[in-house]
Amino acid sequence: MLSYIVWSPKPYIVDLGFTELRWYGLLFALGFIISQQIMFYIFKKEGKTEKQVEVLTFYMVIATVIGARLGHVLFYEPARYLSNPIDIFKVWEGGLASHGGAAGILIALYLFSRKYKDISYLWILDRIVIVVAITATLIRTGNFINSEIIGLPTESNYGVVFGRDVETRINYLNAAIEDVSISKPKNNASLEGIESRLKYPVELTITYSAGNDLAAVKNFTETKLLEQLQNNNITEYAVFGTNPTINYNEKQGQVIATIYGDGVPRHPAQLYEGISHFFLFLLLFYLWNRNRSGLADGRLFGIFLIGSFGLRFFYEFLKENQVAFEDNLALNMGQWLSIPLVLAGVFFIIKSFRAEKRI
Repeated sequence: MLSYIVWSPKPYIVDLGFTELRWYGLLFALGFIISQQIMFYIFKKEGKTEKQVEVLTFYMVIATVIGARLGHVLFYEPARYLSNPIDIFKVWEGGLASHGGAAGILIALYLFSRKYKDISYLWILDRIVIVVAITATLIRTGNFINSEIIGLPTESNYGVVFGRDVETRINYLNAAIEDVSISKPKNNASLEGIESRLKYPVELTITYSAGNDLAAVKNFTETKLLEQLQNNNITEYAVFGTNPTINYNEKQGQVIATIYGDGVPRHPAQLYEGISHFFLFLLLFYLWNRNRSGLADGRLFGIFLIGSFGLRFFYEFLKENQVAFEDNLALNMGQWLSIPLVLAGVFFIIKSFRAEKRI
């Protein structure tokens, strides 16, 4: 049976000291690498050149990064960035919007089609959405690893307790704290006597550096640390209460405190979108491969717009709003931006069927 999981991986693959190699960056780059190889295959099958794919890849990388960044700036936090324009360039702090990326890609592909007269705008749109779908799968996987764009709380068994923010906030609370980890209880024995009041039990393990007195550790843990655990930024991921069960043990001179609480399972919205885009990729590639020579221009593009942004519209009901102003909207920004793209998808599909009838 499915059961809730506690998710708190490191966002980086390796810490190089001066910088970190992060999973998100790797998956983002991998999306373009895989996409380029697929486009080589598509262009070869349709009599185009590898040089055109190389130029297309350059256009796509630049357009996606700039479009996604400016999309976030303009759609979600214009006041912040317009008052501090230099922050626009701090992409490592996060803040990329898929709708902005889509706008950037549309502009870039128009310029690309103008450069190559044997490639029409709708022709390249139909092919590019195939690889955009697989790239979106990898990017949303990166979002999941980063514990960002999280879903709303759910009572379902497959919910995910995102523990990264809990670990980060506790880790920087005191210099004596050497390590923090949150996980499911490792064995049933540790839950004896408390399992009845915990629906989704989690254990927060705090390792204090060697040399710290047990009494001092207890005093800090049961006062300042417990106070921090009541912070709203932590209780949205795990609830420990004002008098949680705490176990202490000493190992190799270190004091280890284990605090038991109730996790808050949430929808893994990133995975919903990622998996949906993977199946959308399979569908689009199948349709292209089956009837590429007779495919009416705009058909695949329309299917992608409806599938990607139509599902995005509904998934937004399961996700937390990204910025505070969305709380006062009937629909959040992601939903408002998705509506015209879905309608555009309907338009292009109807147009493609009408074009077939005229042939």
